[in-house]
Amino acid sequence: MNAPLSHGSISPITEDSWQDLAQHTVARIALGRVGASLPTRETLRFALAHAQARDAVHTPLDLSALSASLQDLQLPSLQVRSAAPSRAAYLQRPDQGRRLHPDSRASLLAAAVEPCDVLFVIGDGLSARAVASHAVPLIAATLPYLQEQGLRLGPVVLATEARVALADEVGECLQAAMVVMLIGERPGLSSPDSLGVYLTSAPRSGRMDSERNCISNVRPQGLPYPLAAYKLAWLIRAGRTSGTGVALKDGSAAEAGWLHLQQLALAAQQG
Repeated sequence: MNAPLSHGSISPITEDSWQDLAQHTVARIALGRVGASLPTRETLRFALAHAQARDAVHTPLDLSALSASLQDLQLPSLQVRSAAPSRAAYLQRPDQGRRLHPDSRASLLAAAVEPCDVLFVIGDGLSARAVASHAVPLIAATLPYLQEQGLRLGPVVLATEARVALADEVGECLQAAMVVMLIGERPGLSSPDSLGVYLTSAPRSGRMDSERNCISNVRPQGLPYPLAAYKLAWLIRAGRTSGTGVALKDGSAAEAGWLHLQQLALAAQQG
């Protein structure tokens, strides 16, 4: 008979000397090691993060739930889709995600909507999870600033299989002076729910990325809603006179209101 297999000794985990810093970030630092390998717990955490990133890309956006949440804010909504016929096509043909489906374009042109100062477009992008979690809270935090500026809002447009530039055509159809695209960013292994915000003045088909301003990583673990809303409102106010794009430099962080909100955010994180 073969001799029974002997159980080898369990190798202890060698912790990194900067292990204490890991509690301050979700980044993959101070993972430790077992011999020349990662600890099993970190291998499993990596696999989970990878699965969450895949799910963020492929999970469809729940338009009904999003529309209901907007209704709670007294905001009407419209639904459109891009020219991409499927999720697979959307991922393989980015150009299709930048154009409206002909039926959606026709419905926007036929909508009895008055010209507006600011139009919000919510696109699923590469993370429906980000949009479902953070788009409505960000809009809610931004509304008081827009009301203070006396701006007219159009209906919120919900777009599926959407790329950033889709908002240009949407804004053009609805005669918006400025369009704000809230879209799910490409998921990372520690951030499957990052929301991106893109502001474009005088939207029209053919606008270039250099003609937009971007606010990225909007989420409680990144840029919190109050700070993102303040920054967006600042850019809208400045962009109304100077236009958006590379010529518009974000000066919101120099204002007392930003510093106050930043202190509150830091206190909340430490508490």
